[in-house]
Amino acid sequence: MKFCWSTLSVKNMDESLAFYQDIVGLKVIRRFSAGPEMEIAFVSDGQTELELIYNGADKEVQIGQDISWGFAVDSIDKTLELVKEKGIQIHSGPFQPNPHTKFFFILDPNGLKIQFVENI
Repeated sequence: MKFCWSTLSVKNMDESLAFYQDIVGLKVIRRFSAGPEMEIAFVSDGQTELELIYNGADKEVQIGQDISWGFAVDSIDKTLELVKEKGIQIHSGPFQPNPHTKFFFILDPNGLKIQFVENI
């Protein structure tokens, strides 16, 4: 497995991007609309990637519930089998938002969402 990214819901995309670029030193590598009142941006230093998500419908951001760690896997099906064998409940998914990506979430022992992603 390989660590993919950490996701953070943000109150204001422009302020957050300014902070991560100017203070942390990360560069925007992708930025796109993800639906009505929704925008996603990825920032990176070449190894570490952060996914920032702005949702205009959300008035507050709850740190903890709005953070997930993503890990790339070779096979979602095999990873689902392993998770089920270990007695871990699926938090949500699997999802396939486009023909190239499948993913699902579980919770770690502390309640942090962990995302397993297969790039097809």
